[in-house]
Amino acid sequence: MKYAETAPVLSKKNIAAGIWDMELYCPKAAAEAVPGQFVDIKAEGFTLRRPISICGIDKDKGTLRIVFEERGKGTAQIARVNVGECLDIIAPLGHGFELLDKSSKAVMIGGGIGTPPMLPLAQHYGENASVIFGFRNSHAVILKDDVIKAGAELILCTDDGSEGRKGFVTDALADLLSQSKPDIIYACGPMIMLKRIAQAAKDNGIRCQISLEERMACGVGACLGCACVTKQDGEKVYRHVCKNGPVFEAEEVAFDE
Repeated sequence: MKYAETAPVLSKKNIAAGIWDMELYCPKAAAEAVPGQFVDIKAEGFTLRRPISICGIDKDKGTLRIVFEERGKGTAQIARVNVGECLDIIAPLGHGFELLDKSSKAVMIGGGIGTPPMLPLAQHYGENASVIFGFRNSHAVILKDDVIKAGAELILCTDDGSEGRKGFVTDALADLLSQSKPDIIYACGPMIMLKRIAQAAKDNGIRCQISLEERMACGVGACLGCACVTKQDGEKVYRHVCKNGPVFEAEEVAFDE
């Protein structure tokens, strides 16, 4: 079930250049939310809402945490909202990740602003989680301390080698898979990254769920603006990232379409 709530901002931090971390009080949405879902936020002065992935869920406190990047005028307007002010939200939206038993071995892979939805997964699996995060450079790194606090193994990659290992998250994944095979892989980030991760999972016989990043207008599957091509029973089927996703089984996604 989804709820429209006027959510007070309880905390707000600038954690990297153009990256904001907010905690919203929205008890109805928090009670229903699962990792991988998103919040649709109305930016003052704009008709279309902005979808932002859920980075944290605290059902006891009735809060959702969002971490987002200023990518345009709409998200910049949301970033101007201060502690004590409210955001007009609809949440939780979309189809989230499937959580296995906490004793299962899991790998989470996030690229850039695709890292926030990986944090609740790392918190669920704890010491049984291996988290691979990729960023442009050390200045863009976010959520490192949160992953460590969750007890997960963190493998940090940067394009220029300024922090962690130099190179792509897919190279780090290949090294990890050469040592052991997890029960499941989760990923969110650029499409080319997801394609390579999906192929690696397939080659190793590992289940993989991916969260697609797509421009959304309505957030509920009505406007048809976020259609993507998936595969079902050998046929191409158009589905909506906002409603049927954003999480899909990797084998369902037709990456080359």
